[in-house]
Amino acid sequence: MSDDVKCGCGCNDHEHDDDIMETMTLTLEDDTELECGVIGVFEVDGLEYIALLPENDDTVLIYEYKENGDDIELSLIEDDDVFEKVSNTFNEIWEDDSCDCDE
Repeated sequence: MSDDVKCGCGCNDHEHDDDIMETMTLTLEDDTELECGVIGVFEVDGLEYIALLPENDDTVLIYEYKENGDDIELSLIEDDDVFEKVSNTFNEIWEDDSCDCDE
């Protein structure tokens, strides 16, 4: 399994000097909009997933992530075993908040 990690800006580092996180707006089923910071995009078993952090909340949201040209498609992870595997991978990648990418 490859754990290629791309932050929302497309680099391979999830921590930046300017501490500005790219954001995206989710439209929920009830048509309310939720502004989220993009923690990063990562791969598990050949599929890409995105980790989002809603404003004023500390609960990370994880969705399957697909790019179709200029459009981004997010899908719920409905299989409990897949969700657990993806969540565990996310936790492994981001368990250490510090990243020494200048080494």
